[in-house]
Amino acid sequence: MPHLNNLHIIIAEDDIDDADIICHTFTKNPDFAKVSLVANGEELLNYLEDASNETPDIILTDINMPILDGIEALQQILNNNDLKTIPCFVYSTSINPVYKEKCDMLGVKAYLIKPYSIEGFDEIPKSILSIIEQ
Repeated sequence: MPHLNNLHIIIAEDDIDDADIICHTFTKNPDFAKVSLVANGEELLNYLEDASNETPDIILTDINMPILDGIEALQQILNNNDLKTIPCFVYSTSINPVYKEKCDMLGVKAYLIKPYSIEGFDEIPKSILSIIEQ
């Protein structure tokens, strides 16, 4: 894990409004030097498999996305020897215990509930940092 003040996070989020908010949240956090955004699980996998892209330090994905959802993408990521060491986080509006159980079985670091306020989004980078510092 690199220094905790120069992190690169990739975020998979299909909702344009949520994507704007979450990207802004991480961009204004001084611990994150680079924020990359993709729109679904397939784009996330393509980004990670493209050798010309810098490998991110952290992956944050929504669950419910078109083409390939977050859990399906994480299954492939966490079964890939080159990618499985990247800390993966899920954030979703769904509080479905089945999703959380799948994420726990995969080894996802945390299942975060998507907030309903902009202030709540500011807590996501803080939560992720506190978990990876442990």
